Amino acid sequence: MSGSAENPDVILIDGSSYLYRAFHALPPLATGDGRPTGAIKGVVSMVRKLLNDHAARIVAVVFDAPGPTFRHEMYAEYKANRESMPDELRSQIEPLHALIRALGIPLVCVAGVEADDVIGTLVSRAREAGLFTLVSTGDKDLAQLVDPHCALINTMNNLLLDVPGVEQKFGVAPEQIVDYLSLIGDSSDNIPGVSKVGPKTAVKWLAEHGSLDTIMATADTFKGKVGENLRAALEQLPLSRELVRIRCDLELEVALEELIPGAADTAALRELYRDLEFRTWLAELNNGAEDAADAPDPAAGSAPAPPNPLATEVVDTLAALDDWLARIAKAPILSFDLETTSLNYMDAAVVGISLAVEPGNAAYIPVGHTYEGAPAQLDWATVRDRLAPVLEDPAVPKVGQNLKYDINVLACHGVEVQGVAHDSMLQSYVIDSTAGRHDLDSLAGRLLGRETIHFEDVAGKGVKQITFDQVPIEQAAPYAGEDAEVALCLHHVQWPKLEAEPGLLGVYRDIEIPLVPILSRMERAGALVDPDILRQQSAEISERLQELETEAHTAAGGEFNLSSPKQLQEILFERQGLPQRHKTPGGKPSTAENVLQELADEGHELPQLILEHRGLAKLRNTYTERLPEQINARTGRLHTSYHQAVAATGRLSSSDPNLQNIPIRTAAGRRVRQAFVAPPGKILLSADYSQIELRIMAHLSADPNLCAALSGGEDVHKATAAEVFRVSLEDVSSDDRRVAKAINFGLIYGMSAFGLARQLGGIPRYQAQAYIDRYFERYPGVRDYMDHTRERARQTGCVETLFGRRLYLREITARNPARRQGAERAAINAPMQGTAADIIKRAMLAVDLWIRTEQPPVVMIMQVHDELVFEIETSALDACRAEILQRMSAAADLSVPLLVEAGSGPNWDAAH
Repeated sequence: MSGSAENPDVILIDGSSYLYRAFHALPPLATGDGRPTGAIKGVVSMVRKLLNDHAARIVAVVFDAPGPTFRHEMYAEYKANRESMPDELRSQIEPLHALIRALGIPLVCVAGVEADDVIGTLVSRAREAGLFTLVSTGDKDLAQLVDPHCALINTMNNLLLDVPGVEQKFGVAPEQIVDYLSLIGDSSDNIPGVSKVGPKTAVKWLAEHGSLDTIMATADTFKGKVGENLRAALEQLPLSRELVRIRCDLELEVALEELIPGAADTAALRELYRDLEFRTWLAELNNGAEDAADAPDPAAGSAPAPPNPLATEVVDTLAALDDWLARIAKAPILSFDLETTSLNYMDAAVVGISLAVEPGNAAYIPVGHTYEGAPAQLDWATVRDRLAPVLEDPAVPKVGQNLKYDINVLACHGVEVQGVAHDSMLQSYVIDSTAGRHDLDSLAGRLLGRETIHFEDVAGKGVKQITFDQVPIEQAAPYAGEDAEVALCLHHVQWPKLEAEPGLLGVYRDIEIPLVPILSRMERAGALVDPDILRQQSAEISERLQELETEAHTAAGGEFNLSSPKQLQEILFERQGLPQRHKTPGGKPSTAENVLQELADEGHELPQLILEHRGLAKLRNTYTERLPEQINARTGRLHTSYHQAVAATGRLSSSDPNLQNIPIRTAAGRRVRQAFVAPPGKILLSADYSQIELRIMAHLSADPNLCAALSGGEDVHKATAAEVFRVSLEDVSSDDRRVAKAINFGLIYGMSAFGLARQLGGIPRYQAQAYIDRYFERYPGVRDYMDHTRERARQTGCVETLFGRRLYLREITARNPARRQGAERAAINAPMQGTAADIIKRAMLAVDLWIRTEQPPVVMIMQVHDELVFEIETSALDACRAEILQRMSAAADLSVPLLVEAGSGPNWDAAH
């Protein structure tokens, strides 16, 4: 865990909690025309203060979505006692959301669940990533999330609740909060508890019996009226527990790494502050130069202002379709977008297609609206046949937002799109990957000052949400037409910016845009996965988890909850007296994974068992049980989605499933890869760049000793050990090599002497510093490069890859030392990670060109980190291997060789 309550990695703000508290606790405030604004100002004030006091890289404000949730389905009386939201509060929600977005702060609102569940899921994801989360809330229910990785803060009274704080406030440990709330009930949410059981009784019972399950199991032993009440409540207590339990396993569309605050939209802020009459904030924003701030920025690029509202024509006759085809023939570029029945590109049916060739006008061609009373529409087969010559013509330039999805859907319907010239999402990503989100709605607000129609506006939310084929055409047309027209307007704004920056233009034109059809083909090809192998592994893991639980209980001298940090703390550090390596923010001994790993490395049995149990449980839940469910019924293969515009450094990511996170370091994790198999007559080839970031460091630093070590084909870690320890290669011990390897890779990530000391098993810090000093003594070019890069980043605010990709470092001059040092580490690492990302993308371009030109019996099916995986006809393996290795090795011209290692086998694991 890298952060703390004072310096968290993640800040999650419970917007709904503070909305109600601000509304009821603060004096009313209104505009001159009577619109209430007190809750808006109260919430934004608290958000601003919190983010001023606590800096974090990942931040989100989370709100409840309107409408029922899954808890209402479980219990019809859930929150039945609550009065409906006052109109004077409801009217403030939309401008509050707009203001938060304008401030550049990510906002999350998920239908069908509560803000608590979204926060719980994000806390869980942060915990898995080793990040510390600070949750800003006044809601007692969220105390169940507190552990060594998470604390709560209430900005109303500045009360911090870490693990000891929860125990002091409630009298129970965080892991007992759910049971505590179940017993006392919650009148505000209409959750029944045990009659006459209040906090004191609940605390007493849990102290004596440990858990609600034990209390229920021994209910017959409770005497008096309170015992009768407990027994009367036994039937409903499990339901109460499920109602108060926060879900931490939601399938969220937004990834944790996407929740990075961007630059404020000053134009939107200025308009909102004026409209809401927040004069102090407006003056602060303008800083005495309001008129100058209102002037347009001639360098920002512009699009012709579209009429308001946008004119969208519904095309429902062949004559109208032919008219649009004629317009397309005369236009310099075509923007298009599909409306479908599903986000799964392999199964989605086309509902309609929107077209735009100029700002202000769009067409929507409905072909698959099936609601009762839907008007006559053109047949999809007819529309497809008319549009296919245009969509498949490489001479007709095309633009859109996230066009890879549309390309996939059309390919599944027999149309192979050619001529993709631009993608507004990728333009934004290349211009500034860290500026904020790159989705259409965010870009429209940030770059065009337009509030777009959201999907939920036409399809509804939560359990009441309908598929697009059920949306009335009169509502669907403006929404769909806007998608195509806004993408075109965004292109007009962003393309001049790219043209003005040769480095960025090269990344966009020569890497990202050509990669779109390649990724599309890979996604549709998919990977063959044997579900029987995964099911067998899942059964074996379940059996092993039972064994581990038994062994852990034996090692601990009694039963305990393996997931309880408090119980684990007591057993490890009080009963067994193990050394306390690190403390939680509340001063208790930490049981975080890195602590357990240190103890396990020293030979302590219980930490070893806990780590194995945690790893296997995650493996089973995430992969062996989930992957079989994701196999496509039609193709019998697994089809992931690759994302180009998520990771700030240019790395590809993937989802549904996330191939990047399939474990490789453990035997159990590698077994998952055994389920990725080759079809009959074929074999899998894995080609992986070896030590690529170290080789990039050698090239960028031009250090002669490091270049010589990597150019001579010798063991670079052994060579480094010989340099650092001043011994011959023959005299380098395995321990010396281990230290050298930790230094080689650690320095790439900006590791300090403190971090190196921890990684090397807790050696003294001065010794780790001596190793680093000796390393720089032998590789002075590396130190010079790092110093120069940090200084250049401070001057320019950004760093670049070898091919011109740019990463902005907004915290590089921050006053907060932790934020500044984090940016300095990123300044060193980002050029190497980004260059590595560019290299493998260039390799994919080269290999794909060979495949399409010479048509060998090979298919590129996966990209994972620095690795490409291929399906090859067995008889062509040797020839294809040679061609692939040659093209991957030539993907960049470095001063040291690019080394590619390749293996083959009947499954992915065997190919390593």
